[in-house]
Amino acid sequence: MSATQPERAGAEPLPLLELPFDEGLDAVLHLCFDVVEDPTFPTVKRWREAGGRVLGHFRVYFPEELAHAVGMLPVKVRGAQVDREHADSRFGSYLCSILRSSLEVALTGDLVLDMFVTHPICDGARNLAAIWGRNRPEPAQILYLPQNPNSRFSAAWLTEEYRRMLAELEEVAGRRANDDDIRRSIEVFNENRRLLRGLYRIRRKTPWLLPVHEAYVLTALAGLITREEHNALLRWAIPLIESREARKQDKVRVVFEGGFCEQPPLDLLRAIADFCYVVDDDLLIGLRWILSDVPREGDPVRNLAVAYLDDSSYSPVQHDLRKPKEKMLLERIRASDAEAAIVAAAKMCEPGLDEQVAYAQALDAEGVPYFVTEFEERMTSFDHLQIQLETFVENILFA
Repeated sequence: MSATQPERAGAEPLPLLELPFDEGLDAVLHLCFDVVEDPTFPTVKRWREAGGRVLGHFRVYFPEELAHAVGMLPVKVRGAQVDREHADSRFGSYLCSILRSSLEVALTGDLVLDMFVTHPICDGARNLAAIWGRNRPEPAQILYLPQNPNSRFSAAWLTEEYRRMLAELEEVAGRRANDDDIRRSIEVFNENRRLLRGLYRIRRKTPWLLPVHEAYVLTALAGLITREEHNALLRWAIPLIESREARKQDKVRVVFEGGFCEQPPLDLLRAIADFCYVVDDDLLIGLRWILSDVPREGDPVRNLAVAYLDDSSYSPVQHDLRKPKEKMLLERIRASDAEAAIVAAAKMCEPGLDEQVAYAQALDAEGVPYFVTEFEERMTSFDHLQIQLETFVENILFA
């Protein structure tokens, strides 16, 4: 067992949740909501108190298998609904909220990391490492994902970039990871992605059994606890969700697009669930970025790089000519048998707001109804949005 991973008897890492499984699914979901919405990151604190080390990475995607292989806890830095008393002075006011709230929870000590990694997905995220490094003691790195994934050299280049990042992780963790370590981590994460795909199959086939906000917290926990613990939770929860007694309602089936980086408030998702069945989305897409199992045979680092490039989803922050985002959105709508789309974007998010125009043109051309909106992670009032959304839904149902 790694010195960076809390010691326990047996092969399983330290459990970071105390879930009331004997009280049933609803009680477990209630606690999951509390953990996901807690801006003090209690699961991360518990890991560190037991002697573990933590890698925090910014959205959208990071090969978490590498951190797992060296015994670190990979945490998706997602910001929080907090008052920004410190971070706002480090940024301009024209930037999205998640950049500032992510640094805020680090400056207040609510989220303590041993290493932070960001990505050049936009101007703000690219500069976040430098700002983080000037204000925090832990090392801050940038993982350079290929700007041109269509180049025939991109897989070789990304493999070497992953190896560079692995060396940085090993230095912080104080442990070397060999190929077998990485293969074991790939196996854990392959299972996690299979279970998440199972969760989304429920939403596509029987969305009345699993509203979007419940699915969201079950997914989001993957970025706050070990994948082994998350796998165990999903293995327990999925059969119970499938056996729920819930009656189908007269709601519109929609796809939610625009949650790839900054996340909408849970209350916004609850408001949408009052009127719609969200049968697919790009919320927390980094956790589901790779679409099928990563091979364990051969070079595991190269396998991760190839999977990122060739067996992956789409996002406004990846520019892949093989995956035109408007076409991919239409395919997502068709595959989930959706009747409409909610095209959202975080306020001040340049990639997301840019894509809204292209999405709207493609949806107009196909005659797909859509609802355009903006959100911000600290939103607390949704009355106006609910009125607009109710009108949108009624226009579809009674057309």
